[in-house]
Amino acid sequence: MGFKEFVKRRSLKARDDQRTKAAELTLRQSVYPIALVTVLFFLWGFSYGLLDTLNKHFQNALGIEKSRSAGLQAAYFGAYPLASLGHANWILRHYGYRATFIWGLFLYCVGALVAWPCIEAHSFAGFCVAIFIIGNGLGSLETAANPYITVCGPPRYSEMRINLSQAFNGIGTILAPLIGSYAFFGLEDENAAMANVKWVYIAIAAFVLMLAVLFFLSDIPEITDADMAYQAAETHAGSGDKPFRKQYRLFHAAFAQFCYTGAQVAIASFFINYVDSTRPESGDVMASQLFAGAQGAFALGRFVGVILMKFVKPRIVFLVFLSSCVIFLAPAITQGHNVGISMLYIVLFFESICFPTIVALGMRGLGRHSKRGSGFIVGGVLGGAVVPPLTGVVADHKGTGMAMVIPLIFFVMASTYSFAVNFVPAYRNNTDAFTETEIGIGASADAAVVEIEKGEVAAVGTDSHHEAKHYQ
Repeated sequence: MGFKEFVKRRSLKARDDQRTKAAELTLRQSVYPIALVTVLFFLWGFSYGLLDTLNKHFQNALGIEKSRSAGLQAAYFGAYPLASLGHANWILRHYGYRATFIWGLFLYCVGALVAWPCIEAHSFAGFCVAIFIIGNGLGSLETAANPYITVCGPPRYSEMRINLSQAFNGIGTILAPLIGSYAFFGLEDENAAMANVKWVYIAIAAFVLMLAVLFFLSDIPEITDADMAYQAAETHAGSGDKPFRKQYRLFHAAFAQFCYTGAQVAIASFFINYVDSTRPESGDVMASQLFAGAQGAFALGRFVGVILMKFVKPRIVFLVFLSSCVIFLAPAITQGHNVGISMLYIVLFFESICFPTIVALGMRGLGRHSKRGSGFIVGGVLGGAVVPPLTGVVADHKGTGMAMVIPLIFFVMASTYSFAVNFVPAYRNNTDAFTETEIGIGASADAAVVEIEKGEVAAVGTDSHHEAKHYQ
């Protein structure tokens, strides 16, 4: 392969008015691209778990209040809508998924390097700036990775696919608190602990840079607006042809994501504080290890959810899991100690599938609006910047146990979407259309992919092609 051909194959720009094979990949053909993108889920799971651990560490090392330490979460999740509705979504719509992956990894690397001098100077404000840059990088990755996983393979299994990939996110959230319990809380010298934080972020920067190079060199299928219009037309979901402002199910999903993510992040952010205040004999090291165990329950819930979705419709599993979050969080407000901690373990187990399932269900039938729509759903992560500070204020004045009433309220509001996709026909029928489709399944799928690879099908049918051109 000559240099010109190499450069052409490495092009980061994809034409949205042409179909690729991505819309009709079989399970076997989708394994490599899904595995590569799944590494990103582990990466931001580790970053998220590390952030929750650092929340408590900075309270100890810098002597700041709970409400101020929540500034880490505000900086991290506040960056998400800037990425998902701004720069990352622009790159996604004008270039493609691979370009957005590389852009997100670049920002993550820059943020991790900026964290280095800020940690050296013991500057909490500076570290928040570094976390804001990292949040922009991870927001960019989520803007592309979540919709990519839902579409890359048979539509029937999209909820299972994204939950399985997100399960590796859960593994990352387990490892981060375990590392934190020994590297941050296990040392008497706070300067040594801060130095360990620095080296963790330097290692992250090196790993992320290598991953960006791997994405540049990898041949993974792009997913275009024409691909999404084709899927919407084939499944008869019937909403992708409407103007974007009339995608009401999408906006409801984004609202649910805002409420759900805010509640999830608030619970994780103050889990260690909750253990300290309701079970004071534990200490910070044990509290961090208990948090790692809770994140283990979270990861386990994702694998259990994937298995259940094989036999039960994903929308029903989603309803049961999100409703259980409400049911089991309520006792944790007043009980505390071992009972309250056990309730939070159960809540994290049931939280597991909610975020990715909202993404998958919310993108059903968006067709040519899929890339723009994914930005709105991921932008709902802004709730992670809003709810934790509110929870922190209540924790400072009423105690961490009573503060759990704040995430409970937001779980209840998020539940409106889980009820809608199960009991409102306009929502339910759209969801079930994708669950029952045969795209990417069986011999007909293999024949269709071969046809596209030979170049005999270069674009969608007349209607879908018109939609894609109209989008541009």
